[in-house]
Amino acid sequence: MPFQNMSGDPEQEYFADGMVEEIITALSRIRWLFVIARNSTFSYKSQAIDVKQVGRELGVRYVLEGSVRKAGGRVRITAQLIDAQSSAHLWADRFDGALEDVFDLQDKVAMSVAGVIEPALQAAETARSAQRPTSDLTAYDLYLRAYAVVRSSGRILDALRLVEQAIERDPNYAPALAYAAVCHRRLVIDGQSEDPDTAIRQGGDLARRALQVAGDDPNIIADAAFALATFGGDIGTMIALVDHALALNPSFARGWHFSGVLRLWAGQPDRAIEQSEVSLRLSPRARVGAVYNVIGAAHFLSRRFDEAIPKLRLAIEETPNFPQPYRYLAACYAHMGRLDEACEIVTRLRAITSVMIPDASHLRNPEHRELFLSGLRLAAGEAT
Repeated sequence: MPFQNMSGDPEQEYFADGMVEEIITALSRIRWLFVIARNSTFSYKSQAIDVKQVGRELGVRYVLEGSVRKAGGRVRITAQLIDAQSSAHLWADRFDGALEDVFDLQDKVAMSVAGVIEPALQAAETARSAQRPTSDLTAYDLYLRAYAVVRSSGRILDALRLVEQAIERDPNYAPALAYAAVCHRRLVIDGQSEDPDTAIRQGGDLARRALQVAGDDPNIIADAAFALATFGGDIGTMIALVDHALALNPSFARGWHFSGVLRLWAGQPDRAIEQSEVSLRLSPRARVGAVYNVIGAAHFLSRRFDEAIPKLRLAIEETPNFPQPYRYLAACYAHMGRLDEACEIVTRLRAITSVMIPDASHLRNPEHRELFLSGLRLAAGEAT
């Protein structure tokens, strides 16, 4: 919706309107969203807005509204995301900046808003689907339920069964194809697959099918590329695919995270940190355990052990059932000669997985791979 100009200066209308146009453009890059065009929403300009009425008239489920207030050379932008059916507030935030470069400020705010709104809407849509009766499930709802299962409980096999049902309903439903590949990937890396070779083959086939029907959807492209990279695909090609996804949607926080992971695997730890930090800026309220695992692992592979430890500990606090930060932290302590602490981390690791020393072929740099595995072997030897 048009943002209110709270500055008391009619000449600032251009800034408020331009801000909204930039946000509409940024949201439109999120392919799974249906975003109303500026010409339709600006028909409500200078009117008191009833979000339920707007939802009915425009046929939308969510409304983003906000205001712009200028004081001197500073500007404050507030925004709030509202469920048009219930009028519930889903998200709100404010952004402050200098007016020295108006266009740069508009770009930054638009990227930040879009980066935060995508996971907020994903969560809202997931909750909405969970409330639907199980007798009325579409491929989309099955996909959302699979996503919810992983977020709430980490039951990958249950999620995989749901997306397989979605694919049965619609064999060309790209989000389900890509997410099925991601589920196979998780089963393999977590050591939960009874037949890893079959899971790798099936996951690779699903990822390639997803890419064939992905079009210009950055979510599907990134998910499929990430899975294929895990299954041994050419790392340079997979990085290029994720870079393409980010060109399609620069506000795609999860895509920046994937880019960081792939750079880590490719032997580019400093670039991995850079990409991961962009992900954190775009989606600061999302769970950050996986992102800090990448940053911690990157410091570890660069032999900056002291810098790695706090990041890996934070990753463990955020995602206590995710084995990888335990492995990197144990290896880190072992290489530092802190074997008692390495032993304690190994004990905690063994409480969540039977796979102490995993296949590390995802690390394409041989020196990085040996640093990781030798640290783990040393830590495991002290723990036995």
